[in-house]
Amino acid sequence: MAGGGIRGGLTWGSTDEFGYRYIEDGQEMHVHDLHATMLAAFGIDHEKLIYRFQGRDFRLTDVSGKIARGIFA
Repeated sequence: MAGGGIRGGLTWGSTDEFGYRYIEDGQEMHVHDLHATMLAAFGIDHEKLIYRFQGRDFRLTDVSGKIARGIFA
């Protein structure tokens, strides 16, 4: 995620030695959070980005998704 105001050389969150389970340190990130953060870097509000599929409105970040403000420079 280089560029777009993201701090370089940053590691966000941590896992166990196998990379399987998340270690609680206040920096957990779900895929919805990642999408919300990427859209924020593009200048798009993830809560207003809605698309229609089979007659129903959907959001890329579903009903969750938090922007990880700590990774921006």
